[in-house]
Amino acid sequence: MYEVGDKIVYPMYGAGVIESIEEKEILGEKKKYYVMKMPFGEMRLMVPINKAGSIGIRAVVDKSVADRVLNSLEDRNIEQTSNWNKRYRENMTKIKSGNVFDVAEVVKDLIIRDRQKGLSTVEKKMLNSAKRILISELVFAENMEPDEVEDLINYRIKL
Repeated sequence: MYEVGDKIVYPMYGAGVIESIEEKEILGEKKKYYVMKMPFGEMRLMVPINKAGSIGIRAVVDKSVADRVLNSLEDRNIEQTSNWNKRYRENMTKIKSGNVFDVAEVVKDLIIRDRQKGLSTVEKKMLNSAKRILISELVFAENMEPDEVEDLINYRIKL
């Protein structure tokens, strides 16, 4: 179980800090929730404690893992299908996994594809979402501001 102040990752949403643990009654049933504050804007999420494991909640990676993630962005090996629908499904699976290396791979591949051929509107939205998820975790792991992390990601992904 996590505690107030812990930094956790919620797949598909990103990383945040547990601000409080609250008990709420919803549809006549009392449950405890982690209340997460996200590093972007004033967004707060409530995560049912009893479902945290099944939805993939995990601790934010440490700095050494974050450094490996950033280094992985420099790798130029990308193998993506030209079929955008299949590519979209594969990328969505990686994002939903909650694995920081998979999310970084999606960000890298979509940025490179955008620079080379451009992205569809749907893939641009996916890139923005994946980038936000990646940045939110690296902000905590690297102890940096979101714009600094984004600059670092863009610097590491060169053509």
